[in-house]
Amino acid sequence: MKILVLGAGKMGSFFLDLLSFNHETAVYEKDPQRLRFTYNTLRFTKLEEIDEFKPELVINAATVKYTIPAFKEVLPHVPEQCIISDIASVKTGLKDFYESTGRRYVSTHPMFGPTFANLHQLSEENAIIINEGDYMGQCFFKDLYSRLGLNIFEYSFLEHDETMAYSLSIPFVSSFVFSAIMKHIDAPGTTFKRHEKIAKGVLSEDNFLLQEILFNPHSAGQVERILVELTELHDIIKEKDHDRMKAYLTKIRENISRK
Repeated sequence: MKILVLGAGKMGSFFLDLLSFNHETAVYEKDPQRLRFTYNTLRFTKLEEIDEFKPELVINAATVKYTIPAFKEVLPHVPEQCIISDIASVKTGLKDFYESTGRRYVSTHPMFGPTFANLHQLSEENAIIINEGDYMGQCFFKDLYSRLGLNIFEYSFLEHDETMAYSLSIPFVSSFVFSAIMKHIDAPGTTFKRHEKIAKGVLSEDNFLLQEILFNPHSAGQVERILVELTELHDIIKEKDHDRMKAYLTKIRENISRK
């Protein structure tokens, strides 16, 4: 299959490395500097080169802010029968866009990044395939993600964004708050060091990715939940209320044990 990847960032490069030995691949990237470390793939910086390549599948690996603009730029240069796809972490607006094009499409979200994940051992990582769109496109990514050993889940566009607001916004905001108030100490405890490691991992991601997750329309509601819990915990600590603290610890232990 002839596959065009849009963007030579971390995830774009990952997909190129993954696919280039079994498919004819190309990458379109406006910044030539980003193409220095791509190999075994065609490297395009001009739209006319896409015309000549005639891809059968496009994987849009641009950041969420530029996902739809990237599609709009290249679609006039892509054959009508070509399947278009994205791997965006936030899907807001994509369903309406896809349907407005009249093209075959598939949307997925590999829920890991090269910064965090061991790309040689992904059996503990997850991927989401949106159960709307082109059936054959979905089959392609199911096969690809299965071969990587990923755990695959299927959601609608709306269910995806609601899930991301919960599973990513809460730990991201918790890490932000920890980082905002932390100070360096000579003898940190084990729990502190573990939290510090997680926070450093989150903050090693680029600003665009962090913004994408937190600007998800469903994220604000999750942050409000955090504020409610912090207010209750603050009151318990301030009043030194042993009974309420016992009840609160019981509640959160039950929450954790349900998984």
